Amino acid sequence: MNGPMMKLDFRGCYVTKGRSVVALKNFEELFIDELKDIYDAERRITKALPKMARAASSEELSSGFEQHLQQTEEHINRLDRIFEMMGKTPGRKTCEAMVGLLEEGQQLMSEDAPEAIMDAALIAAAQKVEHYEIATYGTLRDWAKLLQNHEAADLLQQTLDEEGETDKKLSEIAMSLNVEASEIDEEDEESQERDTVTAGKRSGSSSGASQRSSGSGNRSRSR
Repeated sequence: MNGPMMKLDFRGCYVTKGRSVVALKNFEELFIDELKDIYDAERRITKALPKMARAASSEELSSGFEQHLQQTEEHINRLDRIFEMMGKTPGRKTCEAMVGLLEEGQQLMSEDAPEAIMDAALIAAAQKVEHYEIATYGTLRDWAKLLQNHEAADLLQQTLDEEGETDKKLSEIAMSLNVEASEIDEEDEESQERDTVTAGKRSGSSSGASQRSSGSGNRSRSR
């Protein structure tokens, strides 16, 4: 493993192509490494949620994001407690998955879209984040049980339950907002059809008036 492209840095991590790779020696180290990953993810989420709340037009959705921000801060506190009980200093390992999900959400918020469409997009982005967290916390809970760390398992279960409830609430909000968003295309099509019909009538009226004017002029010359 420690070949010409890999060497150990001062932290005991393998460095390959400019990036550090943690040398995991046992199951507990794997658990700690994954804790650092979700710790980083939660910190990033606390920065993203206020932006999402401001971008949402639905008061219910905006309020939901604000409430989840408070929950997320508590999730971080629980992770701090788990690190402490294991005699570890809370640390962060860049969560590449969360970086990508949040960047995608940021791109969505920069789009020029009707309010209902933007709200639907925000829900989709938020649920992608929730599903990642649910998968991670479920795994960490199971690992904590295997490590006989039942207090950590209980704390992780609390967070897992809250993440699941948030995902459920987002789905409930989406039921109405997605319908509203889907109707926008229909309204646009109806508006375009009305505009086309109106333009056609105007064109026909102008053509008729022109013909009548031409006919009148011909009759005047014939006299």
